[in-house]
Amino acid sequence: MDLKAIKEQINEHNIDTIRLDFSDLYGICRSKIFPARRLEETVEEGLNFVKAIFSVNLQNDVCPGTGCGEEVDWEDMNVRPDPSTFVVMPHQNNTARMIGDCYSHGEPLLVAPRQVLKRVLQRYEEKGLRAVAASELEFYLFKAGSKGQERYSTRPTSVYQMNPRVDHLDMMRTLQNMFCRMGLDIIYLNHEFFPSQYEVNWKYDQALAMADQTFTFKYICKEVAFQNDLTLTFMARPRNDAGGSGYHVHMSLSDPKTRQNLFNDPQDPHGLAEIMKWFIGGQIAHARGMSAIVAPTVNSYKRYVPNSFAPYNVAWGLDNRTVYVRVPHERGPGTRVENRAPCATANPYLTIAACLAAGLDGIEKKIDPGEPFVGDCYTADTSKYPPLPMYLQEALEELNKDVVLCQALGPKLIQAFNAVKQAEVARFRTYVTEWEYCEYAYHL
Repeated sequence: MDLKAIKEQINEHNIDTIRLDFSDLYGICRSKIFPARRLEETVEEGLNFVKAIFSVNLQNDVCPGTGCGEEVDWEDMNVRPDPSTFVVMPHQNNTARMIGDCYSHGEPLLVAPRQVLKRVLQRYEEKGLRAVAASELEFYLFKAGSKGQERYSTRPTSVYQMNPRVDHLDMMRTLQNMFCRMGLDIIYLNHEFFPSQYEVNWKYDQALAMADQTFTFKYICKEVAFQNDLTLTFMARPRNDAGGSGYHVHMSLSDPKTRQNLFNDPQDPHGLAEIMKWFIGGQIAHARGMSAIVAPTVNSYKRYVPNSFAPYNVAWGLDNRTVYVRVPHERGPGTRVENRAPCATANPYLTIAACLAAGLDGIEKKIDPGEPFVGDCYTADTSKYPPLPMYLQEALEELNKDVVLCQALGPKLIQAFNAVKQAEVARFRTYVTEWEYCEYAYHL
């Protein structure tokens, strides 16, 4: 959208305020607002934020060693709005939103997740490939309260139901219509397997656009839930008596001019082009290295449980929900790879960047993924199909050993990510949980 079209939207909707949003390392939306009358100046000049926002953890403390804080004298970065992301915010009066890109001293700030993804996508563009993605995202709704874990839907529920018994406030319809007004191409929402758990699926789009849509969905969902006295969470596994929430990423490659799906090959026994097999090979080769990016919290690893439809062993298969990489049955334009490892907590920019970087390495090295796994992958031979890391610390060690992935995501990002996540691991290591007290205090 050009500035003329944006001004028309501003006048049509009586917009007086514009939010400039960007993603931190966690995928949390960081923002400032500015008067709509300053649109041209802000697009030209941007707004300044302290660069150390990429050092701030979820306790609002600054983690040392990120390269974004005291190492650079707590300097500013500049965030410039991307006009193509302008949209009117249905849940805020007279307010619109633009997503910004982060810069430092006039150059892209390569610790910023959106810039990391753009850097990976540039490598695809240089090879004449258009990266396409679609998100499939699960989340829970709880009533607001002291612990925030009282279920939104208190009655017995079943998967694939959509009626007042599973959504008495009609929240899914509210979200659907709101996001459709914002231009997000949502295919459907549904109730998932566990009480108060829901899922949203998108139609595929260019990878950066899909990351923008997923980022937008995640933070606006939480804002709308808050306005309705609810807590909406993408936490990987928020309760012991319920399963995890996944973020399945569907990916394919297309011709930039014709938009023809390059993964489809009717001559192959499985309908898969050679480039798609190499892409899958890259997913498998870098599965353990990607884990810290796609499962980025201590809690993320409580989702990896056998017989849960979350991946456990690293293998690929054809329409098999027990594997790490699934190839759904659609062919033609719908031929795609589904990486099932990411949890709903994951930052969409970094997740898509990591998955695409792994796939590109597979293409460049022509990595053969082998034959598709058939059967129950939870019972697979672990000497042939290794398990995923089971703890964040283990996953960080695997990430740092994956030279290809670290180079693709960039040393700036890896340094900051490591520092923030190691601090999280250290805080959890010394924290006494309720389970420990209940297990040990009386008997020992």
